[in-house]
Amino acid sequence: MAREDGFAGEAAGRAAVWRLAVDTGGTFTDCLAVDPAGRTHRAKVLSTAALRGRVTERLGPAEVRLAGGWRVPAGFFRGFAFRLLERDHPAVAVAASGPGGTVLTLQDPLAPDFDPAGAAVELRSPEEAPVLAARLVTAVKPGDRLPPLSMRLATTRGTNALLERKGAPTALFVTRGFADLLRIGTQQRPDLFALAIEKPEPLYRAVAEVAERLAADGSVLAPLDLEALRETAMGLLAGGIETAAVALLHGYRNPRHEEALGDFLRRLGFRHVSLSSRLAPLIKLLPRAETAVVDAYLSPVLEGYLAAVAAALPEGSLHVMTSAGGLVRAGAFRAKDSLLSGPAGGVVGATLAGRRSGCRRVISFDMGGTSTDVARSDGDYEYVFEHRVGAAHLLAPALAVESVAAGGGSLCTFDGRQLRVGPESAGARPGPACYGAGGPLTITDVNLILGRIAPERFEIPLEVAAAGRALAGLLAGMASGGRPAPGGEEVLGGLLDIANERMAEAIRGISLRRGYDPGDYVLVAFGGAGAQHACAVAALLAISTVLVPADASLLSAHGLSAAVVERFASRQVLEPLGAARERLRGWLDELGSEAVEAVAAEGIPADEIRIRRRLLHLRFAGQEATLAVELPAEDEAAGGAGKAGEAGEVGANDAIERAFGAAYRDTYGYAPEGRSIELESIRVVASSEPAKAGPWPAGEPAAAPDPSTAAPAGRRRAFFGGAWLDVPFFNRESLAPGATLRGPALVLETYTATVVEEGWQGRMDEAGNLVLQHDPGGGRP
Repeated sequence: MAREDGFAGEAAGRAAVWRLAVDTGGTFTDCLAVDPAGRTHRAKVLSTAALRGRVTERLGPAEVRLAGGWRVPAGFFRGFAFRLLERDHPAVAVAASGPGGTVLTLQDPLAPDFDPAGAAVELRSPEEAPVLAARLVTAVKPGDRLPPLSMRLATTRGTNALLERKGAPTALFVTRGFADLLRIGTQQRPDLFALAIEKPEPLYRAVAEVAERLAADGSVLAPLDLEALRETAMGLLAGGIETAAVALLHGYRNPRHEEALGDFLRRLGFRHVSLSSRLAPLIKLLPRAETAVVDAYLSPVLEGYLAAVAAALPEGSLHVMTSAGGLVRAGAFRAKDSLLSGPAGGVVGATLAGRRSGCRRVISFDMGGTSTDVARSDGDYEYVFEHRVGAAHLLAPALAVESVAAGGGSLCTFDGRQLRVGPESAGARPGPACYGAGGPLTITDVNLILGRIAPERFEIPLEVAAAGRALAGLLAGMASGGRPAPGGEEVLGGLLDIANERMAEAIRGISLRRGYDPGDYVLVAFGGAGAQHACAVAALLAISTVLVPADASLLSAHGLSAAVVERFASRQVLEPLGAARERLRGWLDELGSEAVEAVAAEGIPADEIRIRRRLLHLRFAGQEATLAVELPAEDEAAGGAGKAGEAGEVGANDAIERAFGAAYRDTYGYAPEGRSIELESIRVVASSEPAKAGPWPAGEPAAAPDPSTAAPAGRRRAFFGGAWLDVPFFNRESLAPGATLRGPALVLETYTATVVEEGWQGRMDEAGNLVLQHDPGGGRP
């Protein structure tokens, strides 16, 4: 349901349009909106484009009243599907709805002897979830034109289609002799000691070998024979395959064969053609081919989804978040850049929230309904340019995010030997058991049963009894076979421990295993479930400070609202650093101009574009892996339209070599002496200027307010430290800057709850963030 409050300065000087940031996750879609008057509105809907409510009474044969209500006009729910959860009754279309949507008239009457009072219900929109969220915050009913607006969207649609293998039927066109390239892969074993290796099938449905061959320098050894492919291509089209990926040997050196083949396939009737030479113009045929296949496989899914969203919005108003944390207009968005779209918004939001509280070294901890995403930031983002998502291997820029299948919706099961948490998730449908739709026991249910969630603060009705029944089923399964029945609290505590350890292990992957001590960082906890587990996860990692931002459950949407339009330009070099010295500045200028032009194509004025980062990817001669080195400060861009600065000498190798040596020692613990350094590639990042106003105003962190002990809003029974306690709870909106509290305690808000464990104390800072610190008197966690 939308809610509005002040958001000082947010819309000052802006055009009279709504500005929406929408993050679509596996379970929920979050929307943060600023109206033309500068007021902030919030909405959270299920990613199935549905809302949940509860029937209070039956008013007539086809009329019911719902509890609560939404700030929507009469007729808003007309055409929605009305479905009773956990009741044996078919879905019915809504014929009419009153103001606020509390009274619904259904198209067909309910059964005469059926009393739905007290039943949980779902109202599902025929439009996509981002459009439903937009209509909720603007109070515009379906069928009516939305007001002038701009929408920034992050979505997991491509990721879900990849993991569930629901992409388009795809054909791979590859140089003759390489038909089995993706089946062979790298020959790396996913489990070194497994006796039976089960490799996933490739994403493509068919492969076609292409008569052509280029030499390593891009010269033609065998010309491209298009006519020899005609019959094969027509057969693929006749079989329903209209999507193609093209990856030809050494195509990154000479793209003419790939481009000619792409034009040929489009003329024959292929709707989508992905060329590896355009998507990833870098050496290594295997990852280039895999990138092209992923892009082709997901393009129809994403294009259809974005088209459905854009059709309901004013023309040209939709921008989409990429995996690298930048924005691109919907028409130019590529599927290969979509797989970490949602997590990227969270990293941007966590970095900015930390900066406002004076914390530049942060670890973002985004625990949602389906997964947990973690990333490390040292004042700016860490990029990777080759990464994996599921079984997919991509050459594409992305933020360095580690994901683990542990979220609020993760299934809690017993496999006959041990308790398990995930990787399966209840998702948005049916959702956790407490959602009342017949779902299984999940981490959300565990927290609810243990009193760590206040059901009255959630807009989705939560049923503690339904969660209890799911727990009883798990306990019964554990007690079978003559084993003694375990205690409920013991099992629930064990499930939390398993989930916390899995999430802590993901954080070790982006910190300890890369040479960084997590104890040197602040843990920024967000997402719907992050604040419930943050203290426990921090304790496992010896992290002494946790930051829970304002609007923690909507922080990914906040990150979207603060993101910039951003483009990468890259060049493969593969030369000794010394030999490349003379041409380095020219290459940087050329790439800078290319990146700036790409940002300008989004309509960004030239004086608002800057070259944000320039990266050299270096390695010692004979090595394969590279390390990214940022150019020295004196060579940073001069600003303005993004031209490279003239101060300093880019071609001077000593500063670059020193920076590479330091990075190598930090990563590997030593640096070889006397080995030449190779420049593998160059990348330049250009972007629009960050917003001057927003959820975190520019400038230094605000001064610390005077501390004052917060008065609790009441007390609740909750399970802490192995025992049921009567603990204080605080309403977050009532905590003023400077307010302090001690654990064990709960801090409640509309979309989430913060669990302050024993031995931790909290304070509200001037930025509106809740800072939790381990009590120094209790030692390090």
